Amino acid sequence: MKTPERPLHDYVTEVSERTEVRMGVPLPMGTHEYGGGVNFAFFSRHASRVRLELFDLSVDAMPARVIDLDPTRNRTGDIWHVWVEGIRPGQLYAYRVDGPYQPKDGHRFNFNKLLLDPFATAISQVPNWDFGPARGYDPSAPEQDLALSKLDNSRSMPKCVFVNESFEWNGDKPPRHPWSKTVIYETHVRGFTIHPKSGVDHPGTYQGLMEKIPHLKTLGVTAVELMPVQEFNETSVTRKDPRTSQPLRNYWGYDPVVFCAPKASYSSSGGLGQQKLEFKEMVRAFHNAGIEVILDVVFNHTAEGNERGPTLCFRGIDNTIFYMLADDKRYYRDYTGTGNTINANHPVVREHILTALRYWVVDMHVDGFRFDLASVLGRGRAGKLLPNPPLLGRIAEDPILRDVKIIAEAWDAAGAYEVGSFSERRWAEWNGRYRDDIRRFWRGDDGMLGLFASRICGSEDIYTKSGKGPESSINYVTCHDGFTLNDLVSYRYKHNEANGEDNHDGTNDNFSENYGAEGETADGRIESIRNRQIKNFLLTLFISRGVPMLLGGDEFRRTQDGNNNAYCQDNETSWYDWSRLEQHREIFRFARGLIAFRRAHPILSKEQFYTDAGIRWIGPRGGLPNWADPKEKQFACLIHEDEQSALFLMFNAGVDAVDFGLPPVLPGARWHLAVDTSREAPQDLFTAGEEPLWEDSQTYHLSPRSSVILLAR
Repeated sequence: MKTPERPLHDYVTEVSERTEVRMGVPLPMGTHEYGGGVNFAFFSRHASRVRLELFDLSVDAMPARVIDLDPTRNRTGDIWHVWVEGIRPGQLYAYRVDGPYQPKDGHRFNFNKLLLDPFATAISQVPNWDFGPARGYDPSAPEQDLALSKLDNSRSMPKCVFVNESFEWNGDKPPRHPWSKTVIYETHVRGFTIHPKSGVDHPGTYQGLMEKIPHLKTLGVTAVELMPVQEFNETSVTRKDPRTSQPLRNYWGYDPVVFCAPKASYSSSGGLGQQKLEFKEMVRAFHNAGIEVILDVVFNHTAEGNERGPTLCFRGIDNTIFYMLADDKRYYRDYTGTGNTINANHPVVREHILTALRYWVVDMHVDGFRFDLASVLGRGRAGKLLPNPPLLGRIAEDPILRDVKIIAEAWDAAGAYEVGSFSERRWAEWNGRYRDDIRRFWRGDDGMLGLFASRICGSEDIYTKSGKGPESSINYVTCHDGFTLNDLVSYRYKHNEANGEDNHDGTNDNFSENYGAEGETADGRIESIRNRQIKNFLLTLFISRGVPMLLGGDEFRRTQDGNNNAYCQDNETSWYDWSRLEQHREIFRFARGLIAFRRAHPILSKEQFYTDAGIRWIGPRGGLPNWADPKEKQFACLIHEDEQSALFLMFNAGVDAVDFGLPPVLPGARWHLAVDTSREAPQDLFTAGEEPLWEDSQTYHLSPRSSVILLAR
């Protein structure tokens, strides 16, 4: 039997009946060390009784000490609080909260269920955590969720960990790259290095991610956007892969149990507070490398699900406050597709979210946030979208958060779609229309010329009405949710059978193509087309105004075998196979080169839209492109960098080659070839200063499905 994990300092705090217990104070929320002890502060408006339980080991069913809070002495308003002497880092604790169990009125208190502190900064690990015992109702009763469960779940429930270890930041300062110099790399902490071929000493961890910083530096990205690290239960998925009968797992982690605790299983050194220290070490290492850390955060729902879900934290603390309830308060409004919706614009919940964000910035030195299903955060208590949502304005104007990057996934699962109009200018947005229009252009769809031109110019048609600039557009061709770049050009259809949902999950609107074979192939002709299309997508992404985001692994053609919804695939489907880096070194070189090209030509990333004087559109035969012809698939643009230099970008999404007339250059200047996606490496991209002279000053022969950059100097 595995020895239970010990607390942070490998000791058990001695807590006895003789330990001094005082009234405590209501602020700050969560745990706070002072005066030789720790203050515990906890919100619940409708509770009639609150108990703090202290544990020695994470697997213990019986607490070492029980402290019942007096509702007159240990309560200020809606905050329950107590100070306990002698608590040290590593102490395990949890709460029990009593009150009415009246689901029809929205109340689901159950004193038999151990609850997590919403402000816990570390949660202990429970192998194969089973949510079943945490259900607040009796599933065997005919009344189902109306019947109170009397089962005590303390043995199967993880505990909160008090962590107050000092950490030497060594003068750490956030890089604070402006949007115009930002290149985002979206990745998954575990998946990035867990593959046996990753070559790291600590696979699947924050430490493993640190070991790969040289790769990211070489690539040239300036920020990593980490998929959820807020603590979640990876065993919450109960289905099996129908092909292999292997259990599926909650790999992505978009189901937080609390908001402030970094994922314990991502720590290489332990899960009883060590996860917090290792996370800080990771952030410090990224900052030393000049790379920002952006967290993909989930504040729109929790892992507690619908009325038949587990009682882990918020539901058992004050269900009517933390969640949007339906008119029949037994049920939840679901704008997230997960069974519940956080009541984000309730003043109490709003403050919980703001406190969590400030914690990640002040204590953990995080540089920004990407808000999952952010439109949910703009809904009022009745579920309607608000014209001026209080929470979104508070986040944008909060003085602590003023310098961090805030990015919205500006839609939700209930039909809201706010790309281009989300809140105020400080909010950037994932531009889903950029993704779709760029994909459709390069697939060769009709009628895409004007939309493609608008997207590479910063999507002025989307953002200008709300007073936003191109820096509000997070441009991406692929992200975690959908095909990888390799699969975008290798599969016409999704292949999600392994998810156990009969291939019904995941979008059908992929705008993808396989170019002759579904999936991997040894056909050299098909592979050549796929490589060229990948290069076209990369070139487009990095010459577009706005903020480019690259999906991790796209720089070496990572594949998910056609799965476009790999949320439950904690296996080689999702893991980064680093042997592909050597196999597709040409693509890595091209991606790195395009990022460097963008950096060398800041005209491409200015935080303003092009003017008519700054860009000129040209068709293959000279003059303006034929915007009105849906069959037209070729055009070019001339961008003036300054009085002595210019860029000429040519795009051909058609299946036929075309000769482009070259515009005249300034006296003394000549055209030089920087990039041609149709050429084999290393002639496809030239480093700065080594671009060869283009001898034909009149014409460029643009190959099918290709793009070219000439520069005049």
